[in-house]
Amino acid sequence: MSRSGAMVRQLTFDLPHEESFRRDDFLESPANAEALALVDHWPEWPHRSAMIVGPHGSGKSHLAAIWAERAGARTVSGHSLLRDDVPAHLATGALVVEDVSPGNIDEAALFHLFNFARESNGYLLFTAAVRIDGASFQLPDLVSRLRSIPAVQLAPPDDALLSAVLVKLFADRQLSIGEGVIAYLLPRIERSLAGARGMVAELDKAALSRGRAVTKQLAAELLRR
Repeated sequence: MSRSGAMVRQLTFDLPHEESFRRDDFLESPANAEALALVDHWPEWPHRSAMIVGPHGSGKSHLAAIWAERAGARTVSGHSLLRDDVPAHLATGALVVEDVSPGNIDEAALFHLFNFARESNGYLLFTAAVRIDGASFQLPDLVSRLRSIPAVQLAPPDDALLSAVLVKLFADRQLSIGEGVIAYLLPRIERSLAGARGMVAELDKAALSRGRAVTKQLAAELLRR
């Protein structure tokens, strides 16, 4: 390594960054108010099942985690739902099924889950990237069950929510940011919470490797790439 005083890039390590899914850490906005109200109003649901719909990184898992804590629910991914495991999954009387989509879930297991939940007065919360209306499923009785589930849609984040998310993500990583960084990023990054997370992670990595603070100049360099 040269001792000439030239800037030396630090080694960076992609250490996992723990994200909090507590209720207090959820940022409410018009984009997610309906879904948050659904979670907060449990168990006063008109039905014993519900679905939260939104793209990747929109906050579905955070909302599901909030509900799971309130309801004492277990969580299972749609692709790992097995018929024989249904009673164990619903042992607490509530279950979150994440990322439900046609071809990604065993239809017989899902139908059994509906029946078991009805017989045991259990609660079900599903998350999905798009509204599941049953059209792409084969079991007729399952189609009717899916179509009866009340669903709430997460809207794309507005500027206020995206700005608040960026501030929180930088703070979670204990990053000090230069003046105007948030305003610079808002019109230039992907309009999604996932896009905000990705940009903050890239800026964190770049700032560490260069031994620099997070500034508009650093953000511009990344975005030009």
